[in-house]
Amino acid sequence: MAQFSWGIGMSVADRRDRGAILALTGPAYLWLTATIFLPLSAMLYCSVLEKSPLVPAPASFTLKHYANFIDKPVYQQLMLWSLELGAVVTFFCLLVGYPAALTLAKVVKGRWREALFLLVVLPFWSNALVRTFSWTMVLRPGGLADQAIHVVAPDAPALNILYSYPAVVIGLVHSYLPYMILTCYISLQAIDDSVIEAARSLGAKPFQLLRRVIFPMSLPGVLAGSALIFVPAVGSFMEPRILGGAKGATLGMAIEEQFTVTANWPFGGALSFMMLAAVLLICLILYPFARKRMQGL
Repeated sequence: MAQFSWGIGMSVADRRDRGAILALTGPAYLWLTATIFLPLSAMLYCSVLEKSPLVPAPASFTLKHYANFIDKPVYQQLMLWSLELGAVVTFFCLLVGYPAALTLAKVVKGRWREALFLLVVLPFWSNALVRTFSWTMVLRPGGLADQAIHVVAPDAPALNILYSYPAVVIGLVHSYLPYMILTCYISLQAIDDSVIEAARSLGAKPFQLLRRVIFPMSLPGVLAGSALIFVPAVGSFMEPRILGGAKGATLGMAIEEQFTVTANWPFGGALSFMMLAAVLLICLILYPFARKRMQGL
């Protein structure tokens, strides 16, 4: 009887716990459903329409917009360029952001850390469009970077990288670098200093310590930062349009034109879902490798 009563008591407690969890997480999931799945569902519906929903005509469905993507190599090339751009931007964000996060987590202390953190989050305090246009003032011929170079080397050729691929990469790295720094900092801060000291006492050199201890233990932050950067960088259109011009063509720019210039919403929706499918496919391919590394920690 005591066991039976105890079992009933645990069942009630479990129901209460589940009710509490549902009450705490329910609003968040409802918000995600409203802000992610509902817009995606509407976009999927739009992508299979014969004509734009702006056209006052009965709805008819077709897959021709997806067939147009397959039949036209230009859009496939734009997707490859976009994926390459996302990978390059993620790499440079990791190259610059990881040492900065490591310095913040393990080297800088006290008020200096707070001051550097302020510099990291400072880009979030300004509008993205303003930040992007400010780079045109820096990278154009006769701009701030060009003037600084000629102060040091007066005979140097004029800097002219505006409306080029490097300019797009610089603008995107500047926009997304804080994500990599913050996520890596959280993982690095969680590493116990005693683990690092133990590795040093066993004779680990600085590079060995970074490669075999610090970096593997901070891998969750690296993966989180890479995902936060790669996905929006692939679909970016503002920075490539302003800083790259005709040389910064991406699939994101093509999608934006379908919605704002040609008003071909169904084709824009189809391009969006083809890009989403490509990103998800890449994530599925890389997931087993990331999971294997995570389990080895």
